[in-house]
Amino acid sequence: LAPTLLDGAERFSHAAAPLALAVAPTRELALQVTRELEWLYELTGAAIASCVGGMDMRTERRALERGAHIVVGTPGRLRDHITRNSLDMSELKAVVLDEADEMLDLGFREDLEFILDAAPAERRTLMFSATVPRSIATLAKGYQRDAVRISASGEEKQHLDIEYRALSVAQPDRENAIINVLRYYEAKNALVFCNTRAAVNHLTARFNNRNFSVVALSGELSQNERSHALQAMRDGRAKVCIATDVAARGIDLPNLELVIHADLPTNPETLLHRSGRTGRAGRKGVSALIVPNNARRRTE
Repeated sequence: LAPTLLDGAERFSHAAAPLALAVAPTRELALQVTRELEWLYELTGAAIASCVGGMDMRTERRALERGAHIVVGTPGRLRDHITRNSLDMSELKAVVLDEADEMLDLGFREDLEFILDAAPAERRTLMFSATVPRSIATLAKGYQRDAVRISASGEEKQHLDIEYRALSVAQPDRENAIINVLRYYEAKNALVFCNTRAAVNHLTARFNNRNFSVVALSGELSQNERSHALQAMRDGRAKVCIATDVAARGIDLPNLELVIHADLPTNPETLLHRSGRTGRAGRKGVSALIVPNNARRRTE
């Protein structure tokens, strides 16, 4: 993005209106992107503003009024600011959709199309996606011209830093198998995936009874409760996070060494997203599938 935004200059001049907009599926990911952009563009004098759900909208509006070169936000909150005329889209040179496939999975298509329609026709549109299902291809076709598709790695090279394990167990032994995997690897941080909120709550209660330092993430948590749970993982007060797929989207745990699929993923794309939480930035990770005997064929 830098060459497009700076246009040959070494530093930004005052921001009359944002030059770039980055859209992310969750509050955590948007704030993470904001932090990364702040250090990346530090020497250019860039002003970076975030607009995400769960934060004070008046504070965000004041930041936009002061001037921001790059705005990072979640789809719903960005749409609110555009509708209220507090986000000026007229000078945008680039729009970035981060984890575009997850945003569509979460039901943000209408918000994304609203945002893209509000942006100038002459702009760069960049979409980053771990998978490219038909929905992403359709969105790209509608909002990109002369697009170039870049694959960071071929399928055979994906997740080279992740060791995959499949443990075949009888259904009554499933919980004990998960506990044994946690104790065997003794990971700094572990993420256990369940398919339902009820399963998350059940496993959390069982693990608490077994004296694991555990937190839970599901859709019933408030934003404040969610933030406290993630902070407990980052500062070491908790080592195990039990979550649904939706609740775990966008979270960043630098010390995550182990992913356990307590419930099997419903499709290969979900397996890719879950496992990709570990083995990042050159670190090694383990992805362990707990496979009931009656699901062995489907798993293979």
